[in-house]
Amino acid sequence: MTPNSQTIRFLRRHIPAFECEPGCHDCCGPVTASSEEMARLPVKSDTEHATALAELSCPHLGEHGCQVYAERPLICRLFGTTPRLACPNGRRPATLLDPRIEQRIYQYFEATRHVLV
Repeated sequence: MTPNSQTIRFLRRHIPAFECEPGCHDCCGPVTASSEEMARLPVKSDTEHATALAELSCPHLGEHGCQVYAERPLICRLFGTTPRLACPNGRRPATLLDPRIEQRIYQYFEATRHVLV
């Protein structure tokens, strides 16, 4: 297991979960993810990426929601868990993300090369 894998696993465990508004995909726009996170996702064609970007969407968003929910990138997991990335529908976990963990996530983002999903 690489140091990045361990970091991602640690951070994922500390991001609180909550239920999204059924059918909502407001936070499923173009996002970036580390190479380590991208390696966990199915490869999409250039056409699929271009179509999603033109629609300000994600290539992993399907008819019934996120097709890679269990492996979604850290940025996707953050939406709704912190005031910095509040859910537009007011959904949130009972307890928001610990600010120290949020800081560690942003440090990881700064230290790691990211690409457009």
